[in-house]
Amino acid sequence: MDYNRILAEIAAEIEPLRNEGRQADYIPALAEVNPDRFGMCITSTKGDQIEWGDVEERFSIQSITKVFSLSMALSIMGEDLWERVGKEPSGSAFNSLVQLELDHGVPRNPFINAGAIVVADVLLSRLDRPQEQYIEFIRQIANDPSVDYDRRVAYSEREKGYVNAAIANMLKYYGNLNNDIEEVLRFYFLQCSVEMNCRQLSRAFLPFADRDKKFSFGNVNLTYSQVKRINAIMQTCGFYNDAGEYSYLVGLPGKSGVGGGIGAVYPGRYAVATWSPRLNVKGNSVMGMKALELLTTYTHESIF
Repeated sequence: MDYNRILAEIAAEIEPLRNEGRQADYIPALAEVNPDRFGMCITSTKGDQIEWGDVEERFSIQSITKVFSLSMALSIMGEDLWERVGKEPSGSAFNSLVQLELDHGVPRNPFINAGAIVVADVLLSRLDRPQEQYIEFIRQIANDPSVDYDRRVAYSEREKGYVNAAIANMLKYYGNLNNDIEEVLRFYFLQCSVEMNCRQLSRAFLPFADRDKKFSFGNVNLTYSQVKRINAIMQTCGFYNDAGEYSYLVGLPGKSGVGGGIGAVYPGRYAVATWSPRLNVKGNSVMGMKALELLTTYTHESIF
C-alpha cells in the first residue's frame, strides 16, 4: 500500500474544507491557535511512519487524553470502574448537564466530560503523585520524554470552565466524586492541556493497535481483553454525539479533542493521528474527520 501517495491525495481532496468550521474559541488559549493547520501521521505496528503536513507542531490534545486516563483507571480498578461510570454512547453533547441529572450522577461513558471528571477523581484517589504519574505514563506510551502539560491552557480552561464546574458539583451531589471539587477540576483541566504533535500522538495510540506486544508501561498494565474494550468504547463513544456519523464514515476506533486532534487505530496494522483546529458544530475537526474517511475509503481498510 502506497500510503505516501494516499496521504498526498487526501491532502489535496480536503483542501476545499480548509476554511470550514472554527476553532474552540470558548477556551481563550485555544482561540489563539492558527486555525489553518493540517497534519496527518500514520505509525504502523512495524514501526514505519508516513507523514503529511504540520506533523511537528504541538497542540493541546484535550479530550483525546481521556483514552489515557481511562487506561490508567482500568489498570488500577479493573471492572469495578464501571460501577461509577457507564460505557454507553451518550447521544448528547459532551458537556450535557441534563443527561447527567437524568442518570442520577452516573455518566454514560468515560469520554464525555462528566465521565472523564469521575475518572480524574479515581486517579486522584489511587495515585500517590497524580500529576507526575499521569504525564509520565503518556511520555512512556508515546516513547517521548519531551511530552508535557501546557499549564497556560489548563489555567485558561479553569478560568472559563463554568459548565464543567457545574458537572463536578452535580457529581458531588450524587455521591460520585470523592475528592475536593476544585482539586478534581484542576487535575482534569491539566490532563486536557497535554501537548503533542501528530507524530507523538500516532505513536501514543499504537499500543491500542498492536496485538503482538503486551500493553505494559510502568504501573499501567492492560490485558488484551481490556485493550479491546477500550477500542470498543472509542468506536462507540469517541466522538460524542457525532459517534454514529464517524463510525458510518470512517470505521476505526478513535478519539477526538476540541484542540482539533484525532487519534485512531486500525487494530493489527497502524495508528493514525490528524490535526486541524477548525471544528464542526459537534466539536470534531472538519478536515480531520474527512481525512480519516478518505483514508479508509482509499485503502479499503477499516474494522467493518
